[in-house]
Amino acid sequence: MAIEVRKKEGEPGNSLLYSFTRRVKRSGILRETRARRFTDRPVSRRRRKLSAIHRAEKRTELERQKKLGLA
Repeated sequence: MAIEVRKKEGEPGNSLLYSFTRRVKRSGILRETRARRFTDRPVSRRRRKLSAIHRAEKRTELERQKKLGLA
């Protein structure tokens, strides 16, 4: 979807730039790209489970080290 703004006769460049940015904002392109920017692919159940196991192991190891006075 291309946005096209034509320069009118005698129109200054600043006005042209203003009308272009206004048209881009109205089209919703910026909103859509910002929404897509940080979306990740869904993580598989197996990978989520392995990650949870890893976090639990790290937590118990940290608690054990705190009890021993090492952390």
